[in-house]
Order: sequence, then C-alpha cells, then structure tokens
Amino acid sequence: MTIYITECHLPGVTVDQFTATQQAALASSERYTAAGKVVRYLRSICIPGDGQILCVFEANNPTHVRDVNEAAGLPFTRIVEALELIPKR
Repeated sequence: MTIYITECHLPGVTVDQFTATQQAALASSERYTAAGKVVRYLRSICIPGDGQILCVFEANNPTHVRDVNEAAGLPFTRIVEALELIPKR
C-alpha cells in the first residue's frame, strides 16, 4: 500500500480540535475499511503556529483517502503521495 498525507489548514486549532480531527479520521477510515475500501489511518501531526494538520494514511489509491476525509468532515486542501523512512534500531 501507498502512504498518503492530507493537509488541513485550521487557523487557531486547539488541542481539543486536533484530537477531534484525529478521532474523525480514525473512525472514518475504520468504516471504509470495513466496507472493503482499505484505508489505514496512521497518525497526525499538528503545526499549531501555522494552523496546519498533516494526517498520514496508508491506502491503495488517493480516491479512498479523499473519501475517508470527506466522510469525516475534514477540510483538507490536498492529498499527496509520500515516502516514509523508519530507522532500524
């Protein structure tokens, strides 16, 4: 599967709003996966000073990631394919 990142711009985002964004992404991805459109929510990163939230997903195509975010009500500005390097320890 491919890694995708969604970018959301939420000026003035609070910790509670960031947490709600994460929960919405997780719940929506679980619903879509159960329905046969496999999208795995991995994590989110918040840059509060910029009002930027980056959500990381694993999926077979970006359309499923878009569908998950729209169903969750997340105001993403774009979805990009990404590469992830995890160091071996």
